[in-house]
Order: sequence, then structure tokens, then C-alpha cells
Amino acid sequence: MTVATKNIIDTYSYLFEGLDSFTKLELIERLTKSLKKEKNTKEKEFFKSFGAFPEDKSAETITEEIKASRSFKDKDFKF
Repeated sequence: MTVATKNIIDTYSYLFEGLDSFTKLELIERLTKSLKKEKNTKEKEFFKSFGAFPEDKSAETITEEIKASRSFKDKDFKF
């Protein structure tokens, strides 16, 4: 744990001391949900990164389409 992380935890702990038990339980519940959501979201995003082309085209077809869509401008440079 870094010094900055420890300071953040200490600061939040100090803020939570003044809260009633119900509010503290609500915070615990929300933190727990955010941890579960974060893990699921990261895993889903990771697996979504594969197969970035959702179409059923082959890799060769996609490559040909990309190359065909390229356009170049001929420009003479005068030095």
C-alpha cells in the first residue's frame, strides 16, 4: 500500500466516524456492489476487445475493403 493510498483511507475513515450505523452499512453495501460491478465490467470489456469486427466477413475480405477505401493525393512539392 502506497503512502498516498494510506492517507486516502485514513481521510475517509475520519469522515465515516461521524456517521450512524445504518449509513455505514449502506456505504459498505455500495462499495461491495461497486467491487463486483468493476470486476464484471473489466472482464466483459476485455473479452469484447476480441473480434472487434462483428460482421461475418473473413479477414481477407475486410483487408481488401480497407485497402480499396484508401485514397491518396498526388501532390508535387516544390523545393
